[in-house]
Parts: sequence; C-alpha cells; structure tokens
Amino acid sequence: MKTIIKTILVVTLMFGTLISYANDNKESTNAVAVKRVKVEYKAVKKGNALTIKNEYGITIYKQVLQSSGNYTKTFDLTNLEDGLYTTELEKDFEIIVKKLEVKDGFVTFYKDENEIIFKPVIRTEGNLVMISKIEFEEKPLNVTLYYQNNIILSDEVSGEKVLNRVYKLSEFEKGTYKVVVNTNDRTYVKNFTI
Repeated sequence: MKTIIKTILVVTLMFGTLISYANDNKESTNAVAVKRVKVEYKAVKKGNALTIKNEYGITIYKQVLQSSGNYTKTFDLTNLEDGLYTTELEKDFEIIVKKLEVKDGFVTFYKDENEIIFKPVIRTEGNLVMISKIEFEEKPLNVTLYYQNNIILSDEVSGEKVLNRVYKLSEFEKGTYKVVVNTNDRTYVKNFTI
C-alpha cells in the first residue's frame, strides 16, 4: 500500500512539474533556452567573419572562417555574465545578426529578432569614389572623405531605399585618401591611393 501511495505521489509531482514547465515556455514562444548554443549559418565563404558581441558592442569572440559552405559550431556561453548578446556573420555585402540572452546560466535565442544589415559598397575607379547601399529602414548614410588625413568632404545621403553617391576627386591631387562611412551605428573604412 505504501508503495502505491509513493508511486502516485511521485507521478503527481512529475505531472505538476511538467505543467509548470509548459506554462513557463508559453510565455516566450519565439525563444528557446539551452545551456550550449549551436550557431549555424548557410552559404558562408572563406574569409567571412563570425563575431559574438555583448550588449555594449564589445567583441568577446571573433573568428575568420577558413572554408566555404555551411558553418556550424557549438559554444558554451553559460559562463558569460547575464545580458544580451549578438552573433554576427559578416559577409561581403551584408551582416546577419542573431540575438540571444544569457540569464542564470541559460542561453535564449530570439529567433524572431534576427536581422540583416546591408553593408555599403565603396568602390574607386581612377579619381571617382562610388558609394551605394540598400537601406530598407531609410537611415542616413554619413560619408567623410579624407585626403592625407585632412577632411575634404562631409556628406549625408538619405531618403531613398537605395542610396547612391559618386564623388569626383581632382586628378592633380595625388596621394592617399580614405573614405569613412557611418550608418546603422557601424563604421566602414576604405583606404585608396590616386
């Protein structure tokens, strides 16, 4: 008789725990809490960079990928301080950002909050500097052009889904130039010589 009562009590406790666990998971339907994180990206190229950053934008891990194809790596992030983090895959023309949170030793991926940031394309051809960027959120693109470390142009490009600008430099001012583009709280730099 005691064995039957103990069995019923154990089954009741397990059932109650399962109901409690199910209710906790209903609150965050777009997130899954785990102890080890498997980071996956498809169609990566050799030279793409994977970065993990904290909520202040400080890089805590960076790896330049050594092969092309699909990328999979398992990380144990449970020893990190509680807070928000991102994994970022920097490709040629875009950055794929996946958000996650570390809390009490568990890592939660927020699948619905992933985003793609399109990088500006900066090209030079002779004395021409061409800058273009796809911008679905219509955020401005701030361009600063330097000649031998002195600012020669500062410009803001905004208002369109595709931002384009062509700058013509003097053919007679030979030397080192630098283009700095700021957008989406990120900075992109290209050095070139005429």
